[in-house]
Amino acid sequence: MGMFIGELVALSMMAFALGMDAFSVALGMGLFRLRFKQIFYIGVTIGVFHIVMPLLGIFAGRFLSHQFGGIASYIGGVLLLLLGMQMIVTSFKKESDSFVSPMGIRLIFFAFSVSLDSFSVGLSLGIYGARTLLTILLFGFVSMILTWTGLMLGRHFQQWLGAYSEALGGSILFVFGLKLLFSF
Repeated sequence: MGMFIGELVALSMMAFALGMDAFSVALGMGLFRLRFKQIFYIGVTIGVFHIVMPLLGIFAGRFLSHQFGGIASYIGGVLLLLLGMQMIVTSFKKESDSFVSPMGIRLIFFAFSVSLDSFSVGLSLGIYGARTLLTILLFGFVSMILTWTGLMLGRHFQQWLGAYSEALGGSILFVFGLKLLFSF
């Protein structure tokens, strides 16, 4: 029982750390004019990706070596840099509705980029032999809640920032992408 509680605490801390990535990016995304329905779908989608990606990582980790873990963070960093740059550029356009909401393929791209690090964590956990169901449910639930929190806080601050919110949101994504790229 003590071993299970220790594993639960460790996995919860990992889930929180991975969810903070989603929270940080969601805070930037929340600066855009998002409806509550969009916020709900974004949170659920990121939660699902934080279940699928570590699950794939766990399965891959059971069969592959540790060498693939570091690559995922670099890919995630590049994707966030590109997304951030695109948002910054569109914020300077004079169109009143220059940002296309993060739905459809953009939402998939966004969720994939913030869940890539959970793949590499899943890879390590697969090699370690962690409890699969507990791991993926914790990762998905915590990232979904933190994403909703980030989006709601960003939505609240958007009202104060007005026209500058899109440039700020893109800047947050860009800086977070740099952080991922240079964290090694």
